[in-house]
This record gives sequence, structure tokens and C-alpha cells, in this order.
Amino acid sequence: MECFVGFVLGLIVAVFAATVGFSRDRAFYPTVLIVIASYYALFAVMGASSYSTLAIEIALGLVFVVFAVLGFKMSMWLTAVAIAGHGLFDFFVHGDLVTNAGMPVWWPGFCGTIDIVLGGCLAALLWMARKPNGAPVTSELE
Repeated sequence: MECFVGFVLGLIVAVFAATVGFSRDRAFYPTVLIVIASYYALFAVMGASSYSTLAIEIALGLVFVVFAVLGFKMSMWLTAVAIAGHGLFDFFVHGDLVTNAGMPVWWPGFCGTIDIVLGGCLAALLWMARKPNGAPVTSELE
């Protein structure tokens, strides 16, 4: 169920952002990635986890913050890959690296799915913004 909700909500967020114009600003998706990366630290605090768990969650989150900044500064494709990569991280890696007592049991499926959808939607926007003749893209995204 959490994957279904993540999928639907991811589509709603992406369509809403495109409809109202949020996604035209190249800061939108990097900011989304930074917020996404912060939730695990929030869960560690909410669950009264140990300082070492909080430190691990902050360190892992900072990796994605770095990708958000690099994507913003260099190429939005990096941001799209990092958002989707965070989803894969949720599904396949996070649980093996750290035990976070505050994280809801349904969170990895929900967050992993919404991340993959949002990363895919950003990639689709970037792909559609390409110029067919190879000329530079004039979109705010790229």
C-alpha cells in the first residue's frame, strides 16, 4: 500500500509542480532532494535514537545534499539521478546501514517509490526540454 501511495503522490507532486511552474525553477528539485534527505535525521530525533544513529543519518543525508548542490550548479541530470538514487537507497541500502527507531516501518517503501517517481519525472522534463538539433537548452531547468 505504501508503494501505491508513494507512486500516486509522486505523480501528483510532479504534475502540480509542472502545472503551477515550480519545476521551471532549477532550485525546485534540488530543494526537494535536500528535504527528502533530511527526514531520516528527523526520524532519529523523533525516535530518541542514539547520537551515533543521528550522526549516521546526518552524514548519509549530507551525501544527498552534496548531490543536490552539484546538480543545481552543474547539471539537473545529476539531481534527477540523485533523487531516484535516494529511492533505491531507501529500498536496498538504508536498512542495512542503520537501525532508526523513529522511522515508520512503511517509510522505505513510500519514500523509495515517491523518490523514484520524482526522479523519473524530472528526467522526463529534462529529456523533453532537449533541442533536437543539439543546440543549447534555454530552459531554466538546464
